[in-house]
Amino acid sequence: MKNIELAPDKMFYSIGEVAKMFDENTSLIRFWEKEFDIIKPKKNAKGNRQFTPADIENFKLIHYYVKDLGLTLEGAKRKLQEDSNDGVAKMRIVEKLTAIKARLNELKENM
Repeated sequence: MKNIELAPDKMFYSIGEVAKMFDENTSLIRFWEKEFDIIKPKKNAKGNRQFTPADIENFKLIHYYVKDLGLTLEGAKRKLQEDSNDGVAKMRIVEKLTAIKARLNELKENM
């Protein structure tokens, strides 16, 4: 799982920024937006999507279910309905463990 940090003062992210955060194509971001009701970006006057930090957190959870756990989209939708709080907690634990592992590997390389 990739550790994604959001800028504390930034209110909106473009679709390109979101795609880059997750190392995915913008087409996948648009597809997931259509598939998952919890993703609701605002659109500016030009029609460009503006994703909030809450949208990014929801993308993290969806990405965790689909890419890391290997669930189908239907399985991810079911998990979101069943236990979104439990899923968020598990995802955050995995994020922290991944960051710790990366730090330990970095320390090991510098010895």
